[in-house]
Amino acid sequence: MAEFPFHIAATDGDARTGKLQTPRGDIATPAFMPVGTAGTVKAMFLDDVRSSGTDIILGNTYHLMLRPSAERVRKLGGLHKFMGWTHPILTDSGGFQVFSLSDLRKMKEEGVEFRSHIDGSSHFLSPERSIEIQSDLLGSDIAMQLDECVANPCEHAPAAAAMRLSARWGDRSKAYFGQRDAQALFGIVQGSTYADLRKESAQRVVETGFDGYAIGGLAVGEGHEAMCDTISLTAPHLPVHRPRYLMGVGKPIDILEAVARGVDMFDCVLPTRSGRHGQAWTWDGAINLKNAKWAEDDTPIDPSSSCPASRDYSKAYLNHLFKAGEYLGPMLLSWHNIAFFQQMMAAMRAAIAEGRFEAFRSEMRGRWLRSGDVGGGDQPG
Repeated sequence: MAEFPFHIAATDGDARTGKLQTPRGDIATPAFMPVGTAGTVKAMFLDDVRSSGTDIILGNTYHLMLRPSAERVRKLGGLHKFMGWTHPILTDSGGFQVFSLSDLRKMKEEGVEFRSHIDGSSHFLSPERSIEIQSDLLGSDIAMQLDECVANPCEHAPAAAAMRLSARWGDRSKAYFGQRDAQALFGIVQGSTYADLRKESAQRVVETGFDGYAIGGLAVGEGHEAMCDTISLTAPHLPVHRPRYLMGVGKPIDILEAVARGVDMFDCVLPTRSGRHGQAWTWDGAINLKNAKWAEDDTPIDPSSSCPASRDYSKAYLNHLFKAGEYLGPMLLSWHNIAFFQQMMAAMRAAIAEGRFEAFRSEMRGRWLRSGDVGGGDQPG
């Protein structure tokens, strides 16, 4: 495989900042990838997603293969053209959604049979089919190997079996992917919260050899401390010179602590999902704009923000929009949250580059813990 160049510009402890170069543009790391599940970042115009500081978004294999179908997306020119996004796209493998959303799953060595949560139709997803959908039909810039996800808690034996199946599927994913100059493939480390399984999985995935390495199977209910411990015992086994991606983790305190442990990339639906439900993320934690306390507050969420949604609308107005059931409320808060997450990532990159990340981490961890954000939330489907 032709690796996308990854340059680490500065480190501060285990935290690092740099740049992942792709044919469709550079990705500043640590990077947050807004989730475009069905070819859209929910409730947002892509121009606003981009202007908020987003270099790359995530597309969802499971949802797109079911509707409108990967073949139809390909017929219409691929996912970039279909949704109007000219910058990098990472697609997940579909594995997590198959195991969390679909009915009547049947696991085999060859792959997984499942029924659509939309209409009950039968489908089969193998490592080869997943890569075909991602790389050949959707045309993503970064594809993910197919893996088997387990719930938390999970006994050691089934966690080990799922991890080893994922490793075999990783070999098959890479074999099908082959050599591509303009696309990359990431492997995934599994193993629940067991140190021996995470080490074995990391060693097997690195031996197979991928363009980047993801830490999967977290944010499924294990809690913040267990999540941090698992990242700490996994990251040292991954190559320093390739990007590390923590899948589905999105609370600010979780991202902060993962960056401190050497993680470079993140995705989560949290900013837009929270926005649709009236929750705004801030430097002092999350606030619920639907609460009556904001009904006469004429100040914006963040007057110093460069984002219009954060700066130009009062909390009282946002409170009114949600009380009235107006579409603009979820749109503005989703925009604010995406902008805040990208500002947070930019602040972390600057702190690492300037050698003051530990001070930044200490301050923000204190603020977010005081606000009640203990992290470790469930990974979204």
